[in-house]
Amino acid sequence: MQNTLTIVVPCYNEEEMLPESAKVFAKITRQLILNQKISPKSKILFVDDGSTDQTWHIIKELEQQDALFSGLKFSRNFGHQNALLAGMQTAVKFSDWIVTIDCDLQDDPQKIFNMVNETLKGNQIVYGVRKARTKDSWFKLNSAELFYTLMQKMGVNLIKDHADFRLMSKKAVTSLLTYTEEDLFLRGIVPKLGYQSSIVYYDRAPRMLGESKYPLKKMLQLAFSGLTSLTDFPLKFITGTGLVIFSIGMLSLIITAFANVSALTLLNLSLWTVGGMVLFAIGLVGIYTYKALLESKRRPHFLVEVDDYTPMFQSHLNLKKNIVKQA
Repeated sequence: MQNTLTIVVPCYNEEEMLPESAKVFAKITRQLILNQKISPKSKILFVDDGSTDQTWHIIKELEQQDALFSGLKFSRNFGHQNALLAGMQTAVKFSDWIVTIDCDLQDDPQKIFNMVNETLKGNQIVYGVRKARTKDSWFKLNSAELFYTLMQKMGVNLIKDHADFRLMSKKAVTSLLTYTEEDLFLRGIVPKLGYQSSIVYYDRAPRMLGESKYPLKKMLQLAFSGLTSLTDFPLKFITGTGLVIFSIGMLSLIITAFANVSALTLLNLSLWTVGGMVLFAIGLVGIYTYKALLESKRRPHFLVEVDDYTPMFQSHLNLKKNIVKQA
């Protein structure tokens, strides 16, 4: 039977939440196997993103208790996006489908059943999308709305209210891994693949245990990363604004020549305006230049210290080869 599924779960200091999450993911996986929707070889892969608590210790205990679980451990904290990438890069060698979902259970794991059904219809990518943001604060609700609106205006194709809860086929993940840029923004890159896709809607639950790993600072960093990775609109905006300011400056000179206006006042205003604009433009161009520098270095996205997932499948493949030889 094909349709081997791997659920990739990034973890960073999730010692409180991990035992509960493992139970939920295991129950869902076993039910899918029982329903003959996925292969009995399907796995749950926890990616420890350099946790400083007992997260990795718990993952090792889960592995010993149940062959359904396996783990991947980073040498240090490389970030949520790289943890997702590492899980997919490891699992794609042995999996037909890969689900990515956070450990906190805020994204409804029960929707994995719906995602599998959508994939059986021929969809290569299935996005988990929030129905509504009724439980968000006023600031988070409006800032998210502003972000999606701005990105759309700038020509970036994002799935609104979709984070990183999705199911991808082997073909889609293989294509995704050809994107090798340093500054990854997966939720912006995945829609660019262009494969047949569908959406599964869900209600986002509050976090049960532990603390959020995405405070405001990290959310802003991720948004800015997406902005500078997927569009050159800011550079075009600066160019257009510079042209407008130059035109206003020229018009001011003409007005000064024929009207009783203090030239010193106009000069001071012009200097402050143009000076601020130039500094802002230089800073923005500098960010893009730094990104180009990072790309040229070709640094690894992550370093794996322990990989308990790959040996499980390699031993299975070796056993299969030996059976064939004996036959």
